[in-house]
Amino acid sequence: MNIWQVVGKIDPPGPLGQYGSIEGGLGKFLNNIFMLLTVGAGIFALFNFIRAGYTYMGAKDEKEKLEDASAMIVNSLIGLLIIASAFVIAALVGQLFFGSWDFIINPKISGPDPAMG
Repeated sequence: MNIWQVVGKIDPPGPLGQYGSIEGGLGKFLNNIFMLLTVGAGIFALFNFIRAGYTYMGAKDEKEKLEDASAMIVNSLIGLLIIASAFVIAALVGQLFFGSWDFIINPKISGPDPAMG
């Protein structure tokens, strides 16, 4: 049996990809990186909350450990607030300047229309 009979014919894409509405490419890549960083920051904040909880439990009456734990919680909350604010600001800027709430958060890059010649 020939390998091409199993796999089938595979046509490589053109040098510039598909014309028209391009769902992918650099915009999608940057969007994925941004979302990955956002999820990573959320997970980091979660671990900071857990670590602060253990610090509180183990502090007993040590004032310095209690202050460290409360500082960790406050810093984590401020970080989460900054992350949420970034999404709100991006949506507002997208709506004000481009007429779409998700213009910056979910970019769509258009190429030339193939029907135009």
